[in-house]
Amino acid sequence: MDTLRFLDILGFVVGLVYLILEYKASIWLWLASIIMPAIDMVLYFKAGLYADFGMAIYYCLAGVYGYASWKWFKHAESQQRTERPITRYKKQHILPSLAAMLLLWFGIWWMLTHWTNSTVPVADAFTTALSIVALWALAQKYAEQWLLWLVVDVVCCILYVRKGIPFKAAIYGIYCAVAVLGYRKWLRMIK
Repeated sequence: MDTLRFLDILGFVVGLVYLILEYKASIWLWLASIIMPAIDMVLYFKAGLYADFGMAIYYCLAGVYGYASWKWFKHAESQQRTERPITRYKKQHILPSLAAMLLLWFGIWWMLTHWTNSTVPVADAFTTALSIVALWALAQKYAEQWLLWLVVDVVCCILYVRKGIPFKAAIYGIYCAVAVLGYRKWLRMIK
């Protein structure tokens, strides 16, 4: 088995664990969110998906932030630290999130077209930019983070099939279905 295929399968397995933990809103998803991108860094670099490679570095760092954000959330009223509750995406965050995503998309696309030999700079930049915003929304424990991931998952599934990494494509196909179910579950879990 070649290295690319092995990393693809290993990332698939860790991705399933991550998905189960995210669906359950378990804080342990953040450990998997550090391990999986460490594997993905090598996979993406070998596959020539340079924005995804950079995104995997971001995911590792964001895993630490997400864990801290969930673990040591401070309630505004009581100033008491507890695990962050699931809430809805705040309306005042929609336009800044959209602006950040568009700026990131353009910036990443520009870097990919000028500094790399990426064969899919528009899609690679789009999924990377939206993933940055979606991961921030997950760290805030917003139920709507699932909808952002659904868009990322659909585009990634198609992109990875095209790039010849079928196990990664398969897990993103599964992510699509679970994103719909996860969104519905998290809405029910809001207190």
